[in-house]
Amino acid sequence: MTSTSAPILVTGGTGTLGRAVVPQLTARGFDVRVLSRSGAPGTVRGDLEAGEGVEAALEGVGAVLHLATNLRDDTELTRNLVRLAERSGRPRLIYQSIVGIDRIPLGYYGGKRASERLVAESRLRWAILRATQFHDLVASLFAVQRFSPVVFAPSFSFQPIDAGDVARRLVEVVETDAAGLVPDIGGPEVRTARDLARAYLAARGSRRPTVPFRLPGTRFAAFASGANLVPGEPYGRITFEQYLAAVADGASDAPHGRDGAAS
Repeated sequence: MTSTSAPILVTGGTGTLGRAVVPQLTARGFDVRVLSRSGAPGTVRGDLEAGEGVEAALEGVGAVLHLATNLRDDTELTRNLVRLAERSGRPRLIYQSIVGIDRIPLGYYGGKRASERLVAESRLRWAILRATQFHDLVASLFAVQRFSPVVFAPSFSFQPIDAGDVARRLVEVVETDAAGLVPDIGGPEVRTARDLARAYLAARGSRRPTVPFRLPGTRFAAFASGANLVPGEPYGRITFEQYLAAVADGASDAPHGRDGAAS
């Protein structure tokens, strides 16, 4: 179990997931350090890509919650973090990943798989949590079509989850001795993309039609097979409609299109 007396370093703490995790950790009595490249107020300066400032940020921490990512490949960020953590007291490392990365041949997912291997093969105590796509990622698929007379939706399903629900599970992992690849988590509902598109449009008072589409190739087939879903009892509580209502009320971030853990 992670001690509340030793600080926790959160990478990506200013991103969508990080902004949900940090207050939950603080409310549970943890001393939290947020790593950021800018060194903005309330954070500690450190650049995972360059490896600068990270070793100092790691000093004395009991655990690292690794949420930092970029839109291309997380591998170098994770490699640098693992290398520096192994030299800095070997704190427990908890990595946020994505459901289905070992079954869906996307380039970005390849970087996630490589990062998981770096964590698992390290000399650190570690845990990895995979979650389904966030609500904001799904919403962004439709938001980018705002000038289209119709909204296109892929012919497969999502099980979107709220960042707050993922944050809650990460705090549970931090507070326990959970190790290795912990059980995947998904949102409260499995919904077709077209159904989610209709919900998105309804929340914005739009009557534009939705059009399903299919693409050839193994990537689309993997999603269509349900490789991005979590069977069994869902973990998430907040539905897609509840997320959209919160965005409309200004209580959540506007969709920005990032997946899993944002940096």
